[in-house]
Amino acid sequence: MAFDDKVDNKAEEYGGKAKEQVGKATDDEQLEAEGRADQTSSKLKQAGEKIKDAFKH
Repeated sequence: MAFDDKVDNKAEEYGGKAKEQVGKATDDEQLEAEGRADQTSSKLKQAGEKIKDAFKH
């Protein structure tokens, strides 16, 4: 996994966590759902990159 991909994926994950928390705090269900979706997307990308790395070695 390229370092910049790791950084981008982690940034997306943390951004999703922030969105989810803001959504909870403001009672905005749509924002909360977007935050959870961002986190899920980021985790799937990270898993895919780990699989690619495993096959490289």
